[in-house]
Amino acid sequence: MRIIVASALFLILATGARAQSVFIEDMTWPEVRDAIAAGKTTAIIYAGGLEQNGPHMALAKHNLIARHVAGQIAAKLGNALVYPVVPYSPAGDGMARTGHMRFPGTVSLSPDVFMGVMRQVAASALSSGFKQVYLLADHGQGVAEVRVAAESLDAEWRPKGARVRYIDAQTAPTQKMNAYMKEKGIAPGGHAGIAETSQVMSIDEKRQIRRDKYALSAAGPEPAAGVLVDPTPATADMGRIFLEMKVASAVEQIQAAAAQK
Repeated sequence: MRIIVASALFLILATGARAQSVFIEDMTWPEVRDAIAAGKTTAIIYAGGLEQNGPHMALAKHNLIARHVAGQIAAKLGNALVYPVVPYSPAGDGMARTGHMRFPGTVSLSPDVFMGVMRQVAASALSSGFKQVYLLADHGQGVAEVRVAAESLDAEWRPKGARVRYIDAQTAPTQKMNAYMKEKGIAPGGHAGIAETSQVMSIDEKRQIRRDKYALSAAGPEPAAGVLVDPTPATADMGRIFLEMKVASAVEQIQAAAAQK
């Protein structure tokens, strides 16, 4: 009897765990269909990027941050599901080896291809029945393309009762992060600097951060190391604060956009 009860409890818990996921990649197609029918008609599509982040941080930075933030956004909205992170973005010219393409491991899409991918993923969400689709980008390059993709699809689908909107996931949060660091006496940094390192530390420090390589990242110059800023002041606690800033900013924008119909 105890075995039967324990097994039943396990099945209930397992089913509940699946039902609670906001990521469509964890769901079957009937589960996605039923979730939309039950009111989860908002889709979150977040672009990440695979690029060098100096000797101290793994390539997955943008993708890790994008997935984490997207999941938190959906959880706070309560009516949203998250599409898999678009893992590549513009990061330089591979033939000329410009930008981050100077470093092994970086993957770069041309602006046109990247915009096309974002459009097709969003169009897939619309075809599935989502009525509100929001496009975001964690990687700086490609933001313009994400905005154009959203605006062009919105023009096409608005007459059909669906909306596609671009959400600025960078401007306000970056300003708040820089202000926070300045208040703490920390010099804000750019690519792969303290803010980004802190965010990744809070998500998966063990696998993604190489503390023993901090000195190499700080040595510069950027063409040699990939990052100019000493990441030593980064902390997981600071990263959690910064991620919360990103989530709060996106949720506020989405709620404001949804209210406009």
